[in-house]
Amino acid sequence: MKIDIWSDLVCPFCYIGKRKLEAALAGFAPRDAVEIRWRSFELNPDLRPARGESSHAALARAKGIALPEAVRMADHVTQLAAQEGLRYDFGRAVAANSFRAHQLLHFAAAHGRQDALKERLFAAYYTEGQDIGDAEVLARLAAEVGLDAETARQALQAGTYAAAVREDEQQAQQLQIRGVPFFVFDEKYAVSGAQPSEVFADVLMQVWQESQPATTVAGAVCGPEGCD
Repeated sequence: MKIDIWSDLVCPFCYIGKRKLEAALAGFAPRDAVEIRWRSFELNPDLRPARGESSHAALARAKGIALPEAVRMADHVTQLAAQEGLRYDFGRAVAANSFRAHQLLHFAAAHGRQDALKERLFAAYYTEGQDIGDAEVLARLAAEVGLDAETARQALQAGTYAAAVREDEQQAQQLQIRGVPFFVFDEKYAVSGAQPSEVFADVLMQVWQESQPATTVAGAVCGPEGCD
């Protein structure tokens, strides 16, 4: 079973959705038969934050709201994240354009470390206040999950995976994805948003059952030549 997940690293509900899916997978017996592929989606591709700009300030500017309102919104999401065991620290989070980070995720996929890097990038952004728009920060985080930092740095500098990011985004447009996280199971069933883990569990079981061949139980039958 393949699960394609469109998400953005600067989407707080995407990290929460990751945890909810993981909770469902923890109770899913055929877990080893599930392949997760992270797809790129940029919520704000035109974002050009000032160096060191806080996520609170960037949110206030993007939405045209007062800074206290941006802080209140972030606090609400922080409480939701805590219910999934995540510790968000928006006070430290640095506003970032996520295009480079998405390229690095494609690099990681080519080396079998995409999910590990996705987790590391989420933690770096939401809990550690690291700038995931900075190439040197990204190269170091790549090394922390077992990737070669210099090779990662070169791929970012060359834009090796830029086209792969754009291809994901074009596919999202074709699927009419307007928000993330967005989960597609075996290219047949879609789940939008950070749904409860029970929803994911139900979809996992349904898709799995439909993918299995029918079992034939032999018994007494009749055919053109008579009955057995």
